[in-house]
Amino acid sequence: MRLKLGVPSKGRLMEQCFDWFGARGVALRRTGASREYAGAVEGVKGVDLVLLSASEIPRELAAGRIHLGVTGSDLVREHLADWTREVVELAPMGFGHADLIVAVPKAWVDVETLDDLDAVAAAFRVRHGFRLRIATKYHRLLRDYLRAHGVADYQLVDSQGATEGTVKNLTAEAIADITSTGETLEANHLKILRDAPVHRSQATLFAARGAEWGEAREALAELGARLGVALPEV
Repeated sequence: MRLKLGVPSKGRLMEQCFDWFGARGVALRRTGASREYAGAVEGVKGVDLVLLSASEIPRELAAGRIHLGVTGSDLVREHLADWTREVVELAPMGFGHADLIVAVPKAWVDVETLDDLDAVAAAFRVRHGFRLRIATKYHRLLRDYLRAHGVADYQLVDSQGATEGTVKNLTAEAIADITSTGETLEANHLKILRDAPVHRSQATLFAARGAEWGEAREALAELGARLGVALPEV
């Protein structure tokens, strides 16, 4: 059995991933036409490259269809309910940094922290008859974070598109989203609460606990030595 390595299929994240492996003597490259999601691995025997969207990789790891995968640490924690039982975190890779934050309108001059948000949310429900809406696609991470900080009077609004625009469009009163520069938040007149982020994300190499390893362990040992990462207990 050959070891299957899943990496992001396009964009800056794919390029940085290729650079990270290449700097450690493992060359990843796309093969075939530009729109084909096929690739090859050079420098380690017995490894196949699988090109997937970053959001697909947690699912494929959990299902055991790939042995190793590179994706954002936020996506693994969001998509896998009990992620430490399904995957092993092998190595933060030092790129793809972004924070999952909570942001509110700049016009809310008295709201700077989660405690302030909690007070406003309680008053909002009394005044409007429904809970304050927070738009996000990170339901699990945000719900756990707000519970830990004692914020209860809210409802989550699913947003798979331009989350920052939901406040302007009056479909939410606040948002929780990934940001790296804050420029989009600024453009939409939003401010980040002063508390620690919900999660500090970066590209991370994971191993699947439930994959059929078999002969792939030989390739894993060689790849681990080349990359300088500890082998997973799977």
